Amino acid sequence: MKKFLKYLVIFLVFTIVIVFILLRQPAFQDRLLESAIENITATSSYLPEEDALTAVVCGSRSPINDPARAETCILIQAGKDIYIFDTGGGSIANLHNWNTPWDRVKAIFYSHLHSDHIFDIADFHQATWINGGRKSKQKVYGPDGVQMLTDGIELAYTKDYFFRNEHHGDTIAPLNVAGFDTHTVDLNNPVLVEDGDLKITAYGVSHDPVDPALGYRIDYKGRSVSISGDTIYDENLINNSQNVDVLFHESMSLDLVNLINRNAKRTGNRMAAKVTIDIQDYHTPIPDIVRAAQKANVGHLVFYHHLPAPRNQLMENIMYRGVDEIMENWTASHDGTMVVLPIDSDEIIITSVE
Repeated sequence: MKKFLKYLVIFLVFTIVIVFILLRQPAFQDRLLESAIENITATSSYLPEEDALTAVVCGSRSPINDPARAETCILIQAGKDIYIFDTGGGSIANLHNWNTPWDRVKAIFYSHLHSDHIFDIADFHQATWINGGRKSKQKVYGPDGVQMLTDGIELAYTKDYFFRNEHHGDTIAPLNVAGFDTHTVDLNNPVLVEDGDLKITAYGVSHDPVDPALGYRIDYKGRSVSISGDTIYDENLINNSQNVDVLFHESMSLDLVNLINRNAKRTGNRMAAKVTIDIQDYHTPIPDIVRAAQKANVGHLVFYHHLPAPRNQLMENIMYRGVDEIMENWTASHDGTMVVLPIDSDEIIITSVE
């Protein structure tokens, strides 16, 4: 054993020396740089090629900061078409890093107009315009006030649009498709997209004083996903999520929120002490989420918009302690959690972006 350890140490030292020498060689440095550039400009997609309804969590946290997570965002792929639900801060970076095919993004949907759900809207516009080469203005759906949001972004970015067009020309940055094609959701006509086998339906949820606040149901070739947005326990969500394959539901741990509140009071952080009380009346505690999922008879429950977002496995275990005892099929999402629902199958595949 001692002889083996001796040779192992010698091998490791030799390897470290070789790597150190190589890293000082210009040719080796250049090759590493070329490899990094290839990754930046890659066009291969992380999304499945087979026909499926796929959901990717591009942002899994609430406004409480976590350096390893972006704010709320879910990408849906139906066949080859992509739809984005909320564009929270940091979500655009995730999707860029994963080499998202921006030319396939058909529309953006907003659950409500809190900052942690809309923050990256301008960068999403740029991605589909410049990177994606879209042929029309960016389609956006959302609750009352969404027109003000997109008008404000267009006003703020007017100079940017012209500068990019002057520099890159109409081939890269055509002015006629800069900006948004905005649709305010009318819950009296909740079906927003009905295109062949795809249907996207909006429904109201309870997030007072935010009114209206929306959830969305996506149906594609017999597979289905429901996205809660921000809400308390809501019978309307349950009714609109009946028998879906997967329910993505916002998540609040009262135990951890109250722990933050007690620490805020002890340290004299009056803002955090007040906010951690205020948020409890318009988010859903974890036991109520499980109850809603069971009442809706969903195939799999995915927690997202974690409040607060677990920063390690221990914190996640504490946050979701007891869920296993009352529900079998559930996932606490991270940025990159991916759910694939193959067509002509009952299979629910839970994986992650590599």
